[in-house]
Amino acid sequence: MTTIIIIVILAILAITYIVCYNNLVKLRNYVQESWAQIDVQLKRRNDLIPNLLATVKGYAKYEQSTLEKVTALRSQLMSMDTDADHQKAMAVSNELSNTLKSLFAVSGFKSKYAV
Repeated sequence: MTTIIIIVILAILAITYIVCYNNLVKLRNYVQESWAQIDVQLKRRNDLIPNLLATVKGYAKYEQSTLEKVTALRSQLMSMDTDADHQKAMAVSNELSNTLKSLFAVSGFKSKYAV
């Protein structure tokens, strides 16, 4: 009778060991899979950085040309004798207003969708 009890206790210990070992293996695989997903996301992010830089460079070029245009139109308007040629002054002022509208529209878009 005692041998049966010892065999049952050994069997229970063996089953407990196997279950614990399998759980540890499952957890190890889960951790490895999680790190693999993190690596994939980091690689994906690193692959997108050149695209982001190209977009930023293009946008900076657009903003630079807009800023240059606004500066040129403003200096042209300031140096112009508005009393002598009202039509030309109004044309330059309208062009400046249109340029500023596009600049404000872009800045409004940026602030609306800023992260």
